[in-house]
Amino acid sequence: MQKFHSNGKLLLTGEYVVLDGATALAIPTKYGQSLEIDISEKKRIQWQSFDENGSIWFEDFFDLKNFESQNKESEISKTVSKILQEAQKLNPGFLSKYEGIQVKTALDFPRNWGLGTSSTLINNIAQWAEVDGFALLANSFGGSGYDIAAAQSDAPILYELKKGNSKFRKVHLPWDFTDSLFFVHLNKKQDSKDGIARYKNASGDKKSLQRISDISNKLLLCYSLSDFEILLNVHEEIISEIIKLPTIKEQLFSDYPNTIKSLGAWGGDFVMVTGNESNMEYFRKKGFGTIVPFSEMIR
Repeated sequence: MQKFHSNGKLLLTGEYVVLDGATALAIPTKYGQSLEIDISEKKRIQWQSFDENGSIWFEDFFDLKNFESQNKESEISKTVSKILQEAQKLNPGFLSKYEGIQVKTALDFPRNWGLGTSSTLINNIAQWAEVDGFALLANSFGGSGYDIAAAQSDAPILYELKKGNSKFRKVHLPWDFTDSLFFVHLNKKQDSKDGIARYKNASGDKKSLQRISDISNKLLLCYSLSDFEILLNVHEEIISEIIKLPTIKEQLFSDYPNTIKSLGAWGGDFVMVTGNESNMEYFRKKGFGTIVPFSEMIR
């Protein structure tokens, strides 16, 4: 039996513009996904995916040679098949010695949380196939690659995509105000592919990219909550101007007294908010009941 694990991710700064080379601050989460492989007597791949409650949310069978699925109508099956095919292109010896295998994936976060159901799967398969996770992402899903870097890291990272190459380094967050930081889920999953497509029609200029990079770096030297909030508010204004969308605070929470920062593609998944536990009642009263303190989310 083989077993692999990858961390989920949250993108604190640099959403969208990370695609054009801006420096982004990303953090791996305590939540992630595991991949377990065992030998089977049946000459095929039996694939089962389990959610955070231990229930099967996806199941299919794949041919061991060409990875074609039994359920040809399933979009999830097509995705899994594509990833396996691309992994074998990167490593032709991948799965060449097996007669049959059983694969089990297990999430420890709800699928609609947007913490990286796909990126954790790709990174796990990359480990299994002994191929580069960034190359496997580029050949299957595409994207900046920050989520693969987070999947592999046990600490926050500064991430850059330069001429198609991923560069990242682990960093220390000097924030002693993390008990004032919370992640609020917006009750819907945002498709990052849609967000990327929107951004490609409104890419940021070099000045905007540099301003975002500066904010990412300044956050590593931020020792007060008030300075932290100022930087995040400016970041929201810059991205809002680039993608021609109002901030999530303007859209949904205009009377909230503190800072709200979108994380990743705007309009869904989690936002980061500042405040205290009593402030969180504001969001609960509006129907946003999934609220995770910083210390419970971040590795």
